[in-house]
Amino acid sequence: MKRKSYLSILMMAVIFAFTSCNKQMGPLSPDLFKCTPNPLEVKAGKVEATIEGTIPAKFFNKKAEVTVTPVLVFAGKEVAGTPVQLQGEKVQANGQVISYLDGGKVAVPASFVYEDAMRSSELFLTFAVKQGKLVYQLPRVKVADGVLSTSEIASATSSTPALAADKFQRIIKDAYKANILFLIQQANLRASELKSESVQDLQKNIKATASDASKKLTGIEVSSYASPDGALDLNTKLAEKREKNTLDYLNKELKKGKVSTSVDSKFTAEDWDGFKELMSQSNIQDKELVLRVLSTYNDPAEREAQIKNISVAFSNIAKDILPQLRRSRLTATYDIIGKSDAELVKLAAENPKALTIEELLYAATVSGANKAAIYKSATEVYPSDYRGFNNLGMVKYQQGKLDEAETLFNQAKTLNNTPEVSMNLGLIALNKNQGSSAEELFGKAAGAEGLGEGLGVLYLKKGEYDKAVNAFGATKSNNAAVAQILVKDYNKAKNTLAGVSSPDATTSYLMAVVGARTNNEGMVLSNLKDAISKDKSKAQKALTDIEFSKFNKNLDFLKLIQ
Repeated sequence: MKRKSYLSILMMAVIFAFTSCNKQMGPLSPDLFKCTPNPLEVKAGKVEATIEGTIPAKFFNKKAEVTVTPVLVFAGKEVAGTPVQLQGEKVQANGQVISYLDGGKVAVPASFVYEDAMRSSELFLTFAVKQGKLVYQLPRVKVADGVLSTSEIASATSSTPALAADKFQRIIKDAYKANILFLIQQANLRASELKSESVQDLQKNIKATASDASKKLTGIEVSSYASPDGALDLNTKLAEKREKNTLDYLNKELKKGKVSTSVDSKFTAEDWDGFKELMSQSNIQDKELVLRVLSTYNDPAEREAQIKNISVAFSNIAKDILPQLRRSRLTATYDIIGKSDAELVKLAAENPKALTIEELLYAATVSGANKAAIYKSATEVYPSDYRGFNNLGMVKYQQGKLDEAETLFNQAKTLNNTPEVSMNLGLIALNKNQGSSAEELFGKAAGAEGLGEGLGVLYLKKGEYDKAVNAFGATKSNNAAVAQILVKDYNKAKNTLAGVSSPDATTSYLMAVVGARTNNEGMVLSNLKDAISKDKSKAQKALTDIEFSKFNKNLDFLKLIQ
């Protein structure tokens, strides 16, 4: 009887063990899992997350193998991530072992290449179970809703390419100069000097300039000198007399020619500066020794004595240098007044060959000018100047004609590979999602205007948001505001958007995002209304953008986007 009872108990234990080993595991509660981040977020073109979960005690069958797969479901399709293998204690494999009695912790990484439709999505974990010959699926567990896609608003297309600047000056300052030489220890004006070519040309030029509408005579200066040899008192009187005689002559000539302009005069008793300049330019023997004397001695008398001691040099100095210092120098200054903006734009359109390259490039910057046409003329009239090609490429880039822009930037590069050209080619690379090429090109663009904007977009695309904020600096642009939103500096983002020079639909949309993140309903509604009025597609975007998920039951919000 006892033997029969023992066999019965043993048989029941075997049956229990067999059935328990083959019993299907039940569903797992979503409360056992946590997804970070939640909601999901696109960063550097990818949606990445980590799902941490707890497998409860006495749940995981000792002979079970479970494949856990993150699956993102959106727009009627789903994309599977990399699976994680779990196994019971009696399974001989390479998965993570989960204790039957104690359960365990699991971590499932998820990574997906971003698509726009993922904004409205759900992230699930699927559980495929193999338990001996038994194969089945546990119910899916939802772990996250939607993907924040604000970083994708940043666009290299909206960045401003670097302009290769013109050097146009509407007013160019110039001067006419002439020297009147005097004999040693004399101050009278000699007829031979007054009839010299330089003095006669000066007189003619002064008269011509005074009557030329494109020029303006701004003044004449008379500077009279004595050479630094001889007594200081004598030289002072000589220089002063030379100044007076020259000034009297000049005023007489101006009156005769009916020229009205300001006249200033001065005299220098001993022209040591002129002496030093002429000595430096000469081939006189012992030149360096003489120059050393000038730097060593400050007293004029001591200088003169030391130079006279250099007997060979002094005879040449007396012959070749000193006579040039006994003079009055006349300097007539004038302005060359360039064409007006209207004249430049008209000529650029009708006769671009009549303009210099600087005038052409400047004309394109005048308000209302046809930039594309003028820059194209610049490439045709001045084909060896890279700036026309670069700036025409800039216009094509801003028109969204990126292939044409790239061709033009490359043409500019063959002529002159400047920082501006490198930066603009970097923007082209960014638009092609060629981040490494863009980074290399930006590295060659130091000093280019707008480089910070390009670098900021590059860092945004790489997911390096703090670097992006630093690169943008004080730039007031939509892209800069995106970076500030992503580092949660909402006040700065708001100020940046308020300072955008030409706000568009994206500007208003981003301001609405700031409103949503700071729980400002009025800010959300007013800015979304403005964004949609400028671009109707913003309504559909807002409908699927989980930045606004907390407003999806707000009637005013729903009226805006439907």
